[in-house]
Amino acid sequence: MRTVRIYHPGVYNLHDLVELSEAESKHVARVLRMHPGDILTLFCGDNREYSAMITGATKRHVTVRIESVQPFDRESPCKIHLAQGIAKGDRMSFIIQKAVELGVTSITPLHTQHGAVRRDTKQLAKKHAQWEAIAISACEQSGRNIIPTIHPPCSFDNYLETCSAQTKYLLDPLAEHAWKKSTAKQGDLALLIGPEGGLDPSEIKQAKAVSFQSIKLGPRILRTETATIAALSVLQALLGDL
Repeated sequence: MRTVRIYHPGVYNLHDLVELSEAESKHVARVLRMHPGDILTLFCGDNREYSAMITGATKRHVTVRIESVQPFDRESPCKIHLAQGIAKGDRMSFIIQKAVELGVTSITPLHTQHGAVRRDTKQLAKKHAQWEAIAISACEQSGRNIIPTIHPPCSFDNYLETCSAQTKYLLDPLAEHAWKKSTAKQGDLALLIGPEGGLDPSEIKQAKAVSFQSIKLGPRILRTETATIAALSVLQALLGDL
């Protein structure tokens, strides 16, 4: 039987009684149809899992008791910081979900020249909250006990100025070298990927000027969401835990 995992921020000790949020309670009681005596797993982002038994359950209120606590480190030894040109619609949500499942440490959504998303502050704040929720859900599904940081969207220039990763890559279908010739090492690694229209040649030039290495994923041009999944999979296979 699949373990039910729920992200619930807080500080817990053995035998503590914890009341789940109304949304979590509805999910546990109505959707999953769990009852008192059933066991679920809580995690709060401290790289530990808390086995909890349901002690009370109504349609809107579920209380659990912490039965045990164990450290479970499922984080990749390769600390990948993904800088992703904001993709349209559900594509960005899909990218964030899969990137979290594949073990990224953080994600920075980028405004780029060929991006099709308007810089509407209110709308982007709403999207940022949605992306954070997607990251949490992906951690619940994939077994991660640390929530990756989803940074607020920022400009391309600002990202280049503040990126401090030891190794920096940018995907470019016109690059000279492919991943098999990469000399990447474990440590902090930045991966820069453009939106649907790719990065502009001027942006690629800018990135190279601050030590980003241009690299390609073979002879075919991939959609941005495909490129992100492929690149992260290659990096995790080379340096991480795949």
